[in-house]
Amino acid sequence: MIREFTKGIFRRNPVFVLLLGLCPLLAVTTSVSNALGMGAAATFVLVFSNLIVSLVRNLIPNKVRIPCFIVVIATFVTLVELFLKAYLPDLNESLGLFVPLIVVNCIILGRAEAFASRNDPVVSVVDGLGMGVGFTFALTVLGAIREIAGSNALLGLELIPGFSPALIMILPPGAFLTIGILLGFFALLRARKEKEDPA
Repeated sequence: MIREFTKGIFRRNPVFVLLLGLCPLLAVTTSVSNALGMGAAATFVLVFSNLIVSLVRNLIPNKVRIPCFIVVIATFVTLVELFLKAYLPDLNESLGLFVPLIVVNCIILGRAEAFASRNDPVVSVVDGLGMGVGFTFALTVLGAIREIAGSNALLGLELIPGFSPALIMILPPGAFLTIGILLGFFALLRARKEKEDPA
């Protein structure tokens, strides 16, 4: 069970290993607060959509499997969107269109199709939680780097008085540059680990 949880954080991280969910990752990570908000929203949807898909997997005809999964995912995305609008309107405005787009996020649909539809509910929930935490980890790392370098702040608090930040880091080119460096770094770590432990 622990292995199922940790695989989404390390071995099969949806961003740094599988290269999934890059669109919201690049768009909303101008700050850590946005990253955490998107990560929490995606994790909620992952966990509960995995649970429902796993519970009804034997009742859904094969021909309408994907549309049914999308309806389940859309239900939880709607709950998240309504919650954000009611209780966290500033975060909802910052995340904008990327909250409803969780419906077609390939991480969530991929886990429903590849994992939850083939496994029992408990394991599916653990898988969803692990993948959600892994996605949130990636968002937060990218958001922290971009916010510190591009705004001289972390969670809105100024870090170094008088430091002139690199504005490019909170713009789209900064997102691409940062994710490229991070992908290279994690690929290097994986290569070293495989070299040390080829089995």
